[in-house]
Amino acid sequence: MAQTLYVPLLLIALCSISECVQRQYHFIKEKKNWTEAQRYCREKYTDLATVDNTNYMIKSEKNVLVWQRIKSFNYRFRQKIWIGLQRMSVYKWHWSSGDPVLFLNWASGQPVNSDNCAVVRNGQWTVWPCNAISSFICSTSTGLVFVNQSMNWRAAQSYCRQNHIDLVSVRNQNESQQLENFINGRNSSGSAVWIGLFRDTWQWSDQSNSSFRYWDTTQPDNYKDHEDCTVTTQKGLGQWADFSCDNQFPFVCHEDKLIVIQQKLSWSEALRYCRQNHVDLVSVQSVEMQRRVMNVVKLASTEAVWLGLHNYCSMNMWLWLSGDMVCYQNWAPGNGSTPENCKLENRKGAVQSGGDQTWISLPESHRLNFICTNY
Repeated sequence: MAQTLYVPLLLIALCSISECVQRQYHFIKEKKNWTEAQRYCREKYTDLATVDNTNYMIKSEKNVLVWQRIKSFNYRFRQKIWIGLQRMSVYKWHWSSGDPVLFLNWASGQPVNSDNCAVVRNGQWTVWPCNAISSFICSTSTGLVFVNQSMNWRAAQSYCRQNHIDLVSVRNQNESQQLENFINGRNSSGSAVWIGLFRDTWQWSDQSNSSFRYWDTTQPDNYKDHEDCTVTTQKGLGQWADFSCDNQFPFVCHEDKLIVIQQKLSWSEALRYCRQNHVDLVSVQSVEMQRRVMNVVKLASTEAVWLGLHNYCSMNMWLWLSGDMVCYQNWAPGNGSTPENCKLENRKGAVQSGGDQTWISLPESHRLNFICTNY
């Protein structure tokens, strides 16, 4: 019996291994305005730094040292530091958690005004002023938590991030119904409840979809209508503030380790190309990595793009090239199971370049673009 249980237990253990980091940060002490800093980063690395979440300070030993230097520089010289977030003219809706906005459930006539945060009431969504107060719902690793405290949207977001994961996201009709049922069992008054939906005009320099924001409590304030770029400050863990883009500050570049190759190759040919010219076909072992794949896959010229995902027929399971099992799942409906003829077709995994960019199973002979990694 012990021998029978060994392989499943080993594979379960593999799911606890932390993900590989696919972005490195480089602190540039030379002072430039925001546009000059952007140009420097694009020439030397990938772009001005995009931040996906607060963990950007502790991703790897190298990045720890970089962000320790930034924090030290902030404190020693009281010096602000540019990152890649810039104010644009068009408002876009985001989820606080960074999930893509694929589903909206507005009440009739909504959104109707310039308010920028969202509540749910009677199963539908309404825009509210972000400084209004309400109870709210946090997401956790095991489900949802109803917080029966009245806070404004920013305070609710901070509470969820400190105590759980984030304000709740709603990605489809099924999750919307689950949320309504959850609220009905805990909010008998039928009052409005904050969810994680907000809109702003800020855009990352590399066109990333990251909706993560880490503003200081009074920011952004757009002083004199002329503060369109973002700095980290010496407060706390480096909360952000908006500043005039003409100021001269040091800055942080990021170097992305995902590369979309626009050649059309079979899976085996793509694997050979990545190993000869980079490191390997990409593995997607977390929600964060999927978001980075979603950011780069938009550059593809084929409807799907190869990943380093293959079907291990003898064990009736999918594995990454690294040997890790598929712990994080993002399969499109009808995909992800082992087909009866998988040995004949040699099925491999790809990510759709359009739509909600889920994974699909295809015969390895299909000729697609692919994503290489430099780690």
